[in-house]
Amino acid sequence: MIIARSPLRISIGGGGTDLPSYYEQHGGFLIAGAIDKYVYLTLHRTFVAEMIIKYSQMERISDVDKIQHPIIREAVKLLNITDLSLELTSMADIPAGTGLGSSGSFTTALLKILHHHKKSLIHPQELAEQACHIEINLLNEPTGKQDQYIASYGGINCFEFQKNGEVKAWPLNISGEDLFNLEDNLLLFFTGYSRSAGSILKEQDQKTKGSNSDMVENLHFVKGLGLQIKDALESGNLRQFGLLMNEHWQYKKKRSGSMSNQDIDDWYELALKNGAVGGKLIGAGGGGFLMFYTEEKVKLRHAMRAAGLTEVRFRFEFEGTKIVV
Repeated sequence: MIIARSPLRISIGGGGTDLPSYYEQHGGFLIAGAIDKYVYLTLHRTFVAEMIIKYSQMERISDVDKIQHPIIREAVKLLNITDLSLELTSMADIPAGTGLGSSGSFTTALLKILHHHKKSLIHPQELAEQACHIEINLLNEPTGKQDQYIASYGGINCFEFQKNGEVKAWPLNISGEDLFNLEDNLLLFFTGYSRSAGSILKEQDQKTKGSNSDMVENLHFVKGLGLQIKDALESGNLRQFGLLMNEHWQYKKKRSGSMSNQDIDDWYELALKNGAVGGKLIGAGGGGFLMFYTEEKVKLRHAMRAAGLTEVRFRFEFEGTKIVV
């Protein structure tokens, strides 16, 4: 049996500028961090000439083209897996549709386990690009590249998305002490809302392709905030990072009327009144997790728990997508 795992992620600054509709025209930049919550896949050989696939559904197929799960179908075809006497099972620490990049993590874990099955090595850069190729080019999903890249690499990384499609990745230059303080002062709360990111990202994608001035200027500003966040974190000014994250959220909400709702707005205001310096909704928006930077953790935790939100504690993860067994 082979077991692969791929980390989920939090976006730290510049999110939204990793979609081709934006970076192919203007170039993108963002910072993302992998966390110790994972998507897991297991793969082992069977004694029947069909592939058994288990996720939220179960499939038994003898023809690759009949695989219903689109990412699995395209990955098996991309790697030219012809011997289908395999059983593939997936599971995750956090449900899909909660803004932590589970689709990108699933795709990188899937490709990693299939490469290992074929006894082929793959570099994190190539792994991320193959995952992006499947989701963006083959399946035409209105998604960006950050999820696949941060899942592949792990750590806290800066990503520059160039107009020609190339991606430059390098670690955020943050001191050990500041990293520990950042980790301790970031709190993550589940809103109770799960959603598909597709509709919100599709709206952003279409407006950007249509050169909608409000959307393009919004993304320009958010990219600039990402660079300011990089400077704040690398200089150890964590409080400034919190303030910039608040500004980031105010601009992010303007992208779509579906980005937030009254409950999320109320919880956000409650957090600001109880010690949060700033925060935002993780992912495309519409639900999932609220993340806050605070120097008053106990006060904020009590307030959010009293409001009915569940905290998910996390640490940053520095191994990226890997084979664990």
